[in-house]
Amino acid sequence: MTALPAGPFGPADRIDLTATPLAVVRRAGLRVDDLTEAFDAGYGALGRLIADGRVVPAGPAMAIYRGDPMGVFDLEIGFPLRTPLADAVDAGGAETVHPSELPQGPAFATTAVGPYDQLGSAWGALVQRAADQGAAPAGIWIESYVSDPSDTPADRLRTDLIMPLRP
Repeated sequence: MTALPAGPFGPADRIDLTATPLAVVRRAGLRVDDLTEAFDAGYGALGRLIADGRVVPAGPAMAIYRGDPMGVFDLEIGFPLRTPLADAVDAGGAETVHPSELPQGPAFATTAVGPYDQLGSAWGALVQRAADQGAAPAGIWIESYVSDPSDTPADRLRTDLIMPLRP
């Protein structure tokens, strides 16, 4: 079981997200300039727990942004799991990995292929396509990093973008 379909999405596919357990590192009150440090520290902590078997991913790495991604936002970075974490886990240093859950409900999704610095324009296109269909974002922005940047050229990185909708 994975949190999302294996194949790429079209320009604006309507999907229904299911409540999927996640293991995440949380950060609050971030800005775009804070992302590199947050990702490095968070995925480093998660990597230690994966290496020792305390976290077993059921899909690719994810980031969930809550709030204004161009202003101040909260961030959860982590992985979907088959079985939820019972409690928070100390990952060493200042990092704690928390149980969380993928938001449930209707969403629009698309797949972006290319370097991460092009995700902003892909998000803009998805928001516009959803608006053209009368849908509005819920203020939650999910990125699923399907390709591993350590072994995939930047121009072929696949990132699935998922935008939960307001009821």
